[in-house]
Amino acid sequence: MEKLQEKTLSEDYVYHGAIIQVRKDQAETAEGLPCIREVVEHPGGVGIALEDEDGTFFFVRQWRYAQEEVTIEYPAGKREKGEKDIDVAKREIVEETGYEGKDWVYLGLMYPTPAYDTETIGMYYAKKGKYRGQHLDEDENINVLKYTLDEMTDMIVKGEIHDAKTIGMTFLVKEKKNKGEI
Repeated sequence: MEKLQEKTLSEDYVYHGAIIQVRKDQAETAEGLPCIREVVEHPGGVGIALEDEDGTFFFVRQWRYAQEEVTIEYPAGKREKGEKDIDVAKREIVEETGYEGKDWVYLGLMYPTPAYDTETIGMYYAKKGKYRGQHLDEDENINVLKYTLDEMTDMIVKGEIHDAKTIGMTFLVKEKKNKGEI
C-alpha cells in the first residue's frame, strides 16, 4: 500500500470570520516534499430528508449569496459549538419547515469539499411530525417545497439541482428506501 499521508509543519491563520476561519499551512507530502495547503475551517452541519405521509419530501428554496442564484435543497443547518448532529437536525427541521421530525435515522457523513474544507455534513432521514411553526433566522428567506424522490432525481439529472448534499442524499435515501432500510 502506498504512503499518502501528509504532515503539517505549521499553521498560519489568515482569516477569522463569524462562521469560517482560513489557514495557510506549511506541509510536507508523503514523499517529503514541502507544500502549502490552504484550509477553510467550517463547523459543519446537517442535512435532513423529511418525508411527509404522502411520500413526498420537504425541500427549501432560497437565495445562495456565494453562488448568486436560488437553490433547491434539503433543509439543513450549521452546527453550533459542542452541539450534537441529531440536536442540530431536530432544531433545524423545525426552524426551516415548521415541522418536527420523528423516527430519526442517521444516514451517514458527507465531506462536501474535502480538498480544502473541514466541513462535514451529518445526513438524517425523519418522518414528518407535529407542526410547530417556522422559526427562520433574521437573515433567512426560505420557501418550503415538496417533491418525490423521482421528481428530485429527474431535476438532478437535468442539471437543475447543484447542491452536493441534496444530490447525494436524494440517491442515498432512494436506495435505502428501495432496500427497505428506511
